[in-house]
Amino acid sequence: MAETPIRLLIADDHPIVRDGIRGMFAGDPDFEVLGEAADGAQAVELARALNPDVILMDLRMPVMDGVTAIKELVKLGLPARVLVLTTYDTDKDVLPAIEAGATGYLLKDTGREDLVRSVRTAARGEAVLSPSVATRLLGQVRAPADALSARELEVLRLIAQGSTNREAARTLFISEATVKSHVLHIYAKLGVNDRAAAVAVAFRRGLLTAEDD
Repeated sequence: MAETPIRLLIADDHPIVRDGIRGMFAGDPDFEVLGEAADGAQAVELARALNPDVILMDLRMPVMDGVTAIKELVKLGLPARVLVLTTYDTDKDVLPAIEAGATGYLLKDTGREDLVRSVRTAARGEAVLSPSVATRLLGQVRAPADALSARELEVLRLIAQGSTNREAARTLFISEATVKSHVLHIYAKLGVNDRAAAVAVAFRRGLLTAEDD
């Protein structure tokens, strides 16, 4: 048994999930569940009031999502460690959470023993990642810094074919703002400042072929 219990805060918008997580720690004197939050804003509010050691944080919640909540916690200088507990392990979920300041990232199919062990690890300030997330992060580290993502290549092909941002957005079923963001990333990675230069460099590097024109 720990000298003092590890104090927990559970943040998830599904009551049944919160009940399940609470149940995993019920009766264990090494842990104390201080409270539950149904969204990110409430998690930040409760963290300020209750000062937990570890926050088990879902990512996709109403009012305020998990990543924004993590950023708020860091901005406020709260010492709680954030252990993300979510269903999603895509790049767009994992990387922002880690960059925001999460100590760990687990999936909701994690078993009780692994979850308990991970909470202890997070409470010590040590990083903890589910295997699939660790593999994904390693892939990011090993990838060339200027490598274009699959989506960026799709946007680049459409640019080469003469599509405007609006047309590309319609083709890819994404917002025009997202296309603009991809275009800026493409410029940065290719070291160019306009669409024509991006296409020229892409052909020179073999990122595009005659079929893409």
